[in-house]
Amino acid sequence: MSTLKEIVGGVAILVAASTASYADTCKPAHEVKTVTPGKLTVAIYNYPPFSMVTSDNKISGIDTKMVEETAKANCLEVVPLNLAPAAVVQSVVSGKADVAVGAWYRSEARTKVVGLTEPTYIDPMTSISKDGVDTVDGMMGKTIGTVTGYTWNATLQKVFGAKLKQYPDGLAMYTDLEAGRVDVALDGSVAPVEAQKGGRLKGFKTALVKSDPRIPDTMQPPQSGLLYTLGNKSLGEALDDTVIKIHKDGTLAKWLTDAGYKPAMGDVGEPRLVK
Repeated sequence: MSTLKEIVGGVAILVAASTASYADTCKPAHEVKTVTPGKLTVAIYNYPPFSMVTSDNKISGIDTKMVEETAKANCLEVVPLNLAPAAVVQSVVSGKADVAVGAWYRSEARTKVVGLTEPTYIDPMTSISKDGVDTVDGMMGKTIGTVTGYTWNATLQKVFGAKLKQYPDGLAMYTDLEAGRVDVALDGSVAPVEAQKGGRLKGFKTALVKSDPRIPDTMQPPQSGLLYTLGNKSLGEALDDTVIKIHKDGTLAKWLTDAGYKPAMGDVGEPRLVK
């Protein structure tokens, strides 16, 4: 009769053999260089439906699925790095993470510090207000809220001047909106929908802001992408393979639809950068 020690030892050998067998049979599409060999470190924060992370480090979301597809195709293990939003991009810049997820805009400024994948989806500017105002003219004279770090803030400052208030995050902005300290909040198309799903913004209307040359983002909505370590060509090519594939085969459209959004968010057009 086998002893417990022998049984446990046998199981360990089987597990090790199985792991070794996978490592031997998995053929990566690219020879990807990462911070930690064999692992893909992903900087993530909570921004449904694109990036979600639980207290026990379980991750999900549309961006996360893209990264997981890339990791699978290149024999890599995904390692989440759960951070505050303001620290996510910096973690890639500093070399602590390989990839950043969470609907980050493709901007000129970011090309200087990180790599950008092909466009993943667009995020039209959306207004949240009591009366559903959807034009720049209709917003003039009102107190306007936005979130610090948004790429359109410099333009909004020129248009609205002292009437523009910036907030550290969307929740703080929505709190002031609900309290009447802001008349109109300007955000992407996703955040207010998710807030309303969670019971926020009752009695408020959302509307896509109509095209206005004074705010270029209303004419060509920002494109999002995955961010990766600057100059890491192999990783960029691996991520782009996934992005291109899910656009072509309809996978991205299904993910967007399943999350409660219109698949047209995936109609990105030609690659462009936010100025």
